[in-house]
Amino acid sequence: MLSRVADAIYWMSRYLERAENIARFIDVNWHLTLDAPGARTEQWTPLVRAMGDWDLFLEKGVSQDRDGVIRFLAFDPASPNSIVSCLSHARDNARTIREIIPTEMWEQINVFYHLARDAARDSRAILANPYQFCDEIKRRDLTISGIASDAMSHDEAWDFLRLGKLLERADKTSRILDVKYFILLPHPTDVGSNLDYVQWAALLKAISALEAYRRRHGRIQPDRIAEFLLLDHDFPRSVLACLLRAQQCLHAITGTQIGYFSNPAEKRLGHLCGDLAYKVVDEVFAFGLHEFTDDLQTRMNLVDEACYATFFATFPAIDAAGQQ
Repeated sequence: MLSRVADAIYWMSRYLERAENIARFIDVNWHLTLDAPGARTEQWTPLVRAMGDWDLFLEKGVSQDRDGVIRFLAFDPASPNSIVSCLSHARDNARTIREIIPTEMWEQINVFYHLARDAARDSRAILANPYQFCDEIKRRDLTISGIASDAMSHDEAWDFLRLGKLLERADKTSRILDVKYFILLPHPTDVGSNLDYVQWAALLKAISALEAYRRRHGRIQPDRIAEFLLLDHDFPRSVLACLLRAQQCLHAITGTQIGYFSNPAEKRLGHLCGDLAYKVVDEVFAFGLHEFTDDLQTRMNLVDEACYATFFATFPAIDAAGQQ
């Protein structure tokens, strides 16, 4: 497979997953303001911090209220991580590989992009109540995932698509967990309060984990939630489960047996999976949950950089004299 094609598939998948996760963040924070109304719970800027766009947000001078944050995260074309920008990038990548992906998948991505663009043109109703828009974003991404699963050959292209989706999902799960623990709680006295439990439940809803968590652990407990979202082997949106499946995709692409490595991407991802697989939640809290998730995001970024260097980078040309 050409590196250009692999790169387009990988980033198309990441951008689609990113758009869905932003919609999840907005939707759950909206419901949180309904479940626990009041000035202390009307917090939107932590979502910008979760996406890592705080400096750009301040630079643009965006209003730090609900409308300003939703507009920035959903519709701002100048923000590289807004829903509109992500879908635009996903569509651009999909256009270049139309011979690789199913026709139905391309059509859905194209409609998906136009839906978000049209919503951005008249966003007043969505700013007042973003639930329907966010729900549509999530459903359309799930539709595209279903088409890919059922209509794509499960070959190298499929593995690159899954690799991008899983790395993006692991990153966003760690970010929403970090922002809840480190930023969102208004005051230390609220720890253990009804507000605290409402927010932890909202976090689980953000990644469709509430029912799965309750079946596994029962009542809401912050340490059990952190363990479930970071270290669970079976829940498909936990960080560890995503990274283990991403590792399988990476080794399927190269043909290298798991437990061995043939490139820096396999080495870095293997180290990360091994560290997480043998970690217990007490060690996470002893290190500091914010510090742990921050280090985790840095290491996942290094995995992404290694994937680029291994599969997507353009090598320097060599002339007839053997000079670069």
